[in-house]
Amino acid sequence: MQAPLLVSVAEGVVRLTLNRPKTKNALNPELVSQLGDALATSTNDKANRVIVITGAGGSFCSGADLLEDFQPKETDAALLEARLDRFQRLIRVIAEAPQVVIAEVDGPAVGFGADLALACDIRVLSENAYFQEKFVAIGLMPDGGASYFLPRLVGVGRALELLLTGRAVRAEEALALGLASEISSVEKLAECVEGWVQRFRAAPPLAVQRIKHAVRNSLSGDLSQALEREKQGQLRLLRSADLLEGVTAFREKRTPRFQGS
Repeated sequence: MQAPLLVSVAEGVVRLTLNRPKTKNALNPELVSQLGDALATSTNDKANRVIVITGAGGSFCSGADLLEDFQPKETDAALLEARLDRFQRLIRVIAEAPQVVIAEVDGPAVGFGADLALACDIRVLSENAYFQEKFVAIGLMPDGGASYFLPRLVGVGRALELLLTGRAVRAEEALALGLASEISSVEKLAECVEGWVQRFRAAPPLAVQRIKHAVRNSLSGDLSQALEREKQGQLRLLRSADLLEGVTAFREKRTPRFQGS
């Protein structure tokens, strides 16, 4: 039996491949558990600079596996909440990761699969990719952060349209709306993602972490709070070895070698 999740770690880059291609990488309990554990392990390792999440077989993720892991008549509140907590753990770990997390999206990213991609920092799409928040089609609402991410990416009005209709957003529209950082042909998707990976693998880890923290929290308060977050983050960075390396490299006209210290 094939592993539902493939994990590759090399030179500070973690690649997590959802590997249930026959179901378009639908999330069953085993895959949710393995992905959660792999994300936790990867984000806790300071040697890792970039995490890439992708899917096998021309699909990113078709959402929760409704055939294997769904009981419409389940009424036990505690069991339902525990199930949702396991799914939402994935979103929390991705959003709070100190590393840059890239979604490499080919084919469908539907339901919770769309939410997984939206939680990432960068989304690189093939021309065959599409997002679809399809929960409403079966009488549900998003439960993976779409009500948080979408309004911040595309505005309240467009977010409501996408969530209330459940329509698909194809790659070109996703790029125009700001849901994608770049799109490419299917054949060049991996190469395109690799360009982003190498850019962030060479980036200063402490600055990446502080920038992510400031931006992720920027819409939950006012300007004074945002400025205070920036001040505290900058004070830490001004005392870092990475800053010294960055300035030295600038003066010596060479590429900096950031160590995250």
